[in-house]
Amino acid sequence: MENLDDIVNEAIILLDSIDDATELEQVKARYLGKHGVLTESLKGLGKLLPENRPAMGSRINQAKSQIEATLKRRREAIQIKKMEAQLTEDALDVTLSGRGASVSGLHPITRTLIRIESLFCSIGFSVASGPEIETDFYNFTALNIPENHPARAMHDTFYVDNGDLLRTHTSPVQIHYMQNNNPPIRLIAPGRVYRCDSDVTHTPMFHQVEGLWIDENANFTALKGVLADFMQHFFEREDLSVRFRPSFFPFTEPSAEMDIGCVMCNGKGCRVCSHTGWLEVLGCGMVHPNVLKHVNIDHEKYIGFAFGMGVERLTMLRYGVNDLRLFFENDLRFLKQFN
Repeated sequence: MENLDDIVNEAIILLDSIDDATELEQVKARYLGKHGVLTESLKGLGKLLPENRPAMGSRINQAKSQIEATLKRRREAIQIKKMEAQLTEDALDVTLSGRGASVSGLHPITRTLIRIESLFCSIGFSVASGPEIETDFYNFTALNIPENHPARAMHDTFYVDNGDLLRTHTSPVQIHYMQNNNPPIRLIAPGRVYRCDSDVTHTPMFHQVEGLWIDENANFTALKGVLADFMQHFFEREDLSVRFRPSFFPFTEPSAEMDIGCVMCNGKGCRVCSHTGWLEVLGCGMVHPNVLKHVNIDHEKYIGFAFGMGVERLTMLRYGVNDLRLFFENDLRFLKQFN
């Protein structure tokens, strides 16, 4: 018995002095393992007299319980100490100065789109949107560009399955809108469009804003007034000069190109305007009757005008950018200038 008490005291003192989990398991094996001290004592019960076996067996089991309780307590203590050390190592020093948050900003194209929408909405236009993947009907046929029409060559685009295509202009939005709404109609349709172009002044993807006004009394004078007023407010120049030159678009008749006095040289002539003093900014015209027929609007009663402008073009002129590709290279050194 005395020898068993010494074993238990020795084991408890030894376990209480250990701070390493691996070493703790090694000591456990010494006393409670398959060939441990107490395990061997249990095996030796068979050598005792029958009347002494129950008492010794009970004492050995009690010794095992004492050692196991100490072992459990040390395991928990070591685990807590390890967790505290990790928390200390990973602690956040709140006395350190903060890293701060980056200030975000709008892309110059987005800024221009917001400005265009705001100006047109202020005179009663609504904003409409539509799918970027269109059918041949909405992108061409409904806009008076039938199959084999030469104008389709100007709209070389990207085709997808079943003959559908990435829209080459936002005019299809106008067709969708007219199919579901009755005149009078005043809307602009901003959005991304796609064509197979890529150089200093063209990219395969770019943005357009197309406008439409359908009413009983719409006329070319109103068209000129709306666009001249828009350009003066967009460039913040009340004395901005404008002119309209005859042109051709399948979906308008008559059609015109709109020029403004060069905002770089004030009409004196420079490299940007090719020394003419004028900058081409958009195309426009009176809606062709065939377009109205496709959407079941009475072309005898209603008349309208339409226009379309490139957002990147206006952004380049407003901010003095000479390479369209800069807008899409995601160079923060360039983009930060606009915020």
